[in-house]
Amino acid sequence: METKRDFLKKLSLITVGGMMAGTVAPAVASAAEKKSAAAKKSIGLQIYSLGKELFDDVPGGMKKIAQIGYDHIELAGYREGKMGTYTLPEYRKIVEGEGLKITSSHVNPPINKFTAENKADVIEFWKRTVADHVILGTKTLVQPGMPSIESHDDTKLVCEIFNQAGEIAKAAGIKWGYHNHNMEFKRVLKPGEKPDTGPAAFFRPKGDVVYDLLLDGTDPSLVFFEMDVYWTVMGANDPLEYFEKYPTRFPVLHIKDRSVLGQSGMMNFANIFTKAYGNGLADYYVELEKVKTDMTQFEGVKQCYDYLNNSPFVK
Repeated sequence: METKRDFLKKLSLITVGGMMAGTVAPAVASAAEKKSAAAKKSIGLQIYSLGKELFDDVPGGMKKIAQIGYDHIELAGYREGKMGTYTLPEYRKIVEGEGLKITSSHVNPPINKFTAENKADVIEFWKRTVADHVILGTKTLVQPGMPSIESHDDTKLVCEIFNQAGEIAKAAGIKWGYHNHNMEFKRVLKPGEKPDTGPAAFFRPKGDVVYDLLLDGTDPSLVFFEMDVYWTVMGANDPLEYFEKYPTRFPVLHIKDRSVLGQSGMMNFANIFTKAYGNGLADYYVELEKVKTDMTQFEGVKQCYDYLNNSPFVK
């Protein structure tokens, strides 16, 4: 029987090899292409990538981010009207003083299980959060954590709240989106449907994929999806299939690998960027989990920047 590990191996080969219809296999870059790629590109960084190294010295850290070459950032760490110990105007001043722009922010509501009783509290949270992010000057606001979803009814309520959050943000000139991990690719049974047991449960799983329900249940004019391409693969799915099925829903991406970009051999960023650009990709952010070597996080995000800046498939 094919195991999940075997399936993931096969999937990575598909993504890396570009065997799907509608994808473009990576080409060998000419000398001219390499020279052109060396020019500085507009590359964003999710500051979560730097963790304590940034939060211990925000002014010095922002200077390093700019010196590496990044020109805009996506925030992590907003809480109760502040960024760490800084007021929002103070934080924005530090960032912009280094020539960087705050273009996005990751924020989770303090409630994980949405109910009819706490729905109003979640909406109030987004009203306050949107107002604060107007001060920060962000153009997008993203929820990066999956609410508790165990049924179709749960998904329906989550979609309603996402749509309302999108309406609030849109009224303030901000686009509202959702960022996935791998959990969104689990399935929830249809009403009255009973689960399979045994081998059939792997090869022909019942139920609907939560991520698909979120995509189908939200208003495209109010909610966009910031796909994390690495976590999509870890959820046993190919990003390219989603780009094909929902070509207008992923204007922003998280570009991520097992560690430093391009070193695992499992992510075909050439195919991912090519298809995403064809769909109208507006922005992307590097995200780096803890590096698995003795390098610092700053050294890791520099290597990620250099990889993208020198890649001919990145505009």
